[in-house]
Amino acid sequence: MRRLRLAALIEGTTLVALLLLAVPLKHLAGLPGAVSLIGPIHGVAFLGYLALVLHAYAGGGWRAGEIARLIIAAFIPFGAWFSIRQLKRKQAKAYA
Repeated sequence: MRRLRLAALIEGTTLVALLLLAVPLKHLAGLPGAVSLIGPIHGVAFLGYLALVLHAYAGGGWRAGEIARLIIAAFIPFGAWFSIRQLKRKQAKAYA
């Protein structure tokens, strides 16, 4: 669960960096290298996060709706922080 929360944090941070830093630098400052650098980093982070989400689902104990929310949140800027809260609540329930 902790790895999944960390992956959500990394994925969310790279998405925000891509959308709020790299893309404006590309379009407003004429620096396409920012997207060329952050884009692939975010891509790897997203795929890693998705793999961990699917692995958690395959391990059992997750409803399809929970998994869908985790995946949808990955497409929304700052959605990762929603996922992190959801994962903390699920972990607290598991150890309660």
